[in-house]
Amino acid sequence: MAKYRNALPQMAGGLFLTDGGLETDLIFHEGFDMPLFASFPLLESEAGMSALRNYYLRFAQVATEAQVGFILEATTWRASRDWAVQLGYSSASLADANRRAVDLLVEIRTVLGESAGPVVISGAIGPRGDAYNPDHLMTPEEAEDYHAEQIGTLGDTEADLVTALTITLPAEAIGIVKAAQSAELPVAISFTVETDGVLPNGSPLSAAILEVDEATGSGPVYYGINCAHPTHFHDVLDPNSDWIERIQMVRANASRMSHVELDDAADLDDGDPDEFGRESAELRQRFPRINVLGGCCGTDVRHIQAIAQASQ
Repeated sequence: MAKYRNALPQMAGGLFLTDGGLETDLIFHEGFDMPLFASFPLLESEAGMSALRNYYLRFAQVATEAQVGFILEATTWRASRDWAVQLGYSSASLADANRRAVDLLVEIRTVLGESAGPVVISGAIGPRGDAYNPDHLMTPEEAEDYHAEQIGTLGDTEADLVTALTITLPAEAIGIVKAAQSAELPVAISFTVETDGVLPNGSPLSAAILEVDEATGSGPVYYGINCAHPTHFHDVLDPNSDWIERIQMVRANASRMSHVELDDAADLDDGDPDEFGRESAELRQRFPRINVLGGCCGTDVRHIQAIAQASQ
């Protein structure tokens, strides 16, 4: 049984940390090969499982020492049908991978305990297409049909919510929310933006949030921004707008580079962890509603430690 599904503790305020860029961390720092940028196949080997346990525990220790909440994000960002088929997974083996990804987090939460702060388990949902260059334009109905398979599987686990990360189109977000509503599973929607603060299709972030809320009866428990540097969206966050109150999570990139530049880069750009921590903490100071902070591409435990230190 899910522990917090009916009362997510991050909704009551207080700082919650997440992990960083799992894929970039394990590829560049641990030497793992991840075809299609998919981390869930690591669940198939002892070496992969060991690396994942150690990865999560490093970040959780930061939250424990800071006496704040922590959100464990499952390795399921790529664990949906179209991506899994390319990796040789059947529907049955894909469903099993999603379940085992959450089971691992349940195990880790048990090991950690929750004396320092609540530990929330989230099932990550990724876009059907390329997060940086959306090439599969779906209607909300098509998106709901596609994502319902993974969300239905996660709904039968102990996941407290699902978090859709690096979403590029409002239509896909609407479908994800409706699928989660059908599964009676809380859902957070996190959009990615370009260096000018707009979605890859040119939609303003504000318009995307309002469109999804209107179509779903304000279905998401909250919104987030991920896979972009804080300087990319700083200027589009208007403190005088009502929609800004819907943003509660930021998982930023370490690098100031654009998505195209990141795709072409041969080396990891991990930026300046201390500066990253200050910029993330400043976002929370500027917008107190934002209380879920973590990292995305290029970030590791140093960046999350910097957030914790800057937030004291």
